[in-house]
Amino acid sequence: MIAGGLGGTTGDMLMHSLDTVKTRQQGDPHFPPKYANLGSSYYTIWRQEGIRRGLYGGWLPAMMGSFPGTVLFFGTYEWSKRHMLDYGIQSHVSYLTAGFLGDLAASIVYVPSEVLKTRLQLQGRYNNPFFKSGYNYRGTFDAAKTIVRTEGISELFSGFKATLYRDLPFSALQFMFYEQFRSWAHQWKQSREIGIPLELATGACGGGLAGVLTCPLDVVKTRLQTQIDPIPVVNKPQDRAAIDAKPGFGDRTPKHPQSARPPLPKQQKRPISTSSPSTHTPRPGAIPLNEDSIFRGLKLIYRTEGIGGWFRGVGPRFVWTSVQSSCMLFLYQTLLRRLEVWLPMERPEMSA
Repeated sequence: MIAGGLGGTTGDMLMHSLDTVKTRQQGDPHFPPKYANLGSSYYTIWRQEGIRRGLYGGWLPAMMGSFPGTVLFFGTYEWSKRHMLDYGIQSHVSYLTAGFLGDLAASIVYVPSEVLKTRLQLQGRYNNPFFKSGYNYRGTFDAAKTIVRTEGISELFSGFKATLYRDLPFSALQFMFYEQFRSWAHQWKQSREIGIPLELATGACGGGLAGVLTCPLDVVKTRLQTQIDPIPVVNKPQDRAAIDAKPGFGDRTPKHPQSARPPLPKQQKRPISTSSPSTHTPRPGAIPLNEDSIFRGLKLIYRTEGIGGWFRGVGPRFVWTSVQSSCMLFLYQTLLRRLEVWLPMERPEMSA
């Protein structure tokens, strides 16, 4: 669990600047967008806002959620995997189910931290003159207090359902592929140690392949969380006394309604992604998804945009998931071996 926490936190911190760029691209309200592509966006944020408040904005809630989240994930994953294998369940099913359960346990911690992290990433520094996001918090704790006071504590769990729809399949597939690739690597090397290159490659292949396969879910989740819903037109019912006082009430001839003052426009907020960085940026004019359903959203995107609509942003998503997974899993295995050497007295207790 300690090895998983340290490995996951390090991997997330290494990729945090890329996460920030993707969050800015995803939540950019300007048209044409200020952050158009990865390279120029990265350079613009670094030049205008710096590293700590710009590229690494929101690093504190990210770290605060990453360590306990990955501890819960790897603890649940290893425990459930070993028990299922001991009961004779097929290895692929064990790895898939253990990854699913691990991410479900970790979501309780990482979703609230992701809400804070994502808003601070989108905001940048306090009173940011270079990018207007709609948020202006002084820091992590000010953001938490402001959200709870003005929006309620439930807002810290916004996007929970959509996050699970994408991240549960991703984690399940990621670790199923990873364990299989490691098994093949051990068979090929015929040794307990497969070496650093293969350690990095197995993690990258497992995460990258899972990222590609779950890209359609990422597309739907991002559109559901970033689109601005159309304002419904609600006809306010007239007061009964006012209707009775009208001349000719009771006639069956329909009357034209009197002109009334137009209702004040409803204020809207733009929901943003609260999970691991989404790499999908909807193209201008993309059809809105009017129903909060993953499967209906998949059908609607396929009918209007074809198979290409499902895989928009698949390239950046592959890069992020493969690099982050490679770093996290390599550090996890390395620290796990080191802890076995440093804490040899715990081995009998763990196997008891």
